[in-house]
Amino acid sequence: QVQLVESGGGLVQPGESLRLSCEASGTMLSIYPMGWYRQAPGKQREWVAAITSGGSTNYPDSVRGRFIISRDNAKNTVYLQMNSLKPEDTAVYYCNRDPSRLPFTWGQGTQVTVSS
Repeated sequence: QVQLVESGGGLVQPGESLRLSCEASGTMLSIYPMGWYRQAPGKQREWVAAITSGGSTNYPDSVRGRFIISRDNAKNTVYLQMNSLKPEDTAVYYCNRDPSRLPFTWGQGTQVTVSS
């Protein structure tokens, strides 16, 4: 069974940065296109970053230029570097397969709060 564990969230001020990690067990993430998602209170989960098994990346306009997704296959981990954070980035962040694939069981996510 695949388990995804997200970490690295926290409380930061606008303009600051955070790096999230997603570690997997039960499978090798390297063979899958992966993505990061977020869900703010009262809103649907939305996609914020994707990376192919070859390392190509894609982002929605809302985060392009601020967020960077990467992967370390040796550590079976996917990362999300978030820069220039805004209050509207506040959400619980999750990783999973990219939006075009059926998801693994969702992890618990990691809370990111951006507030002054």
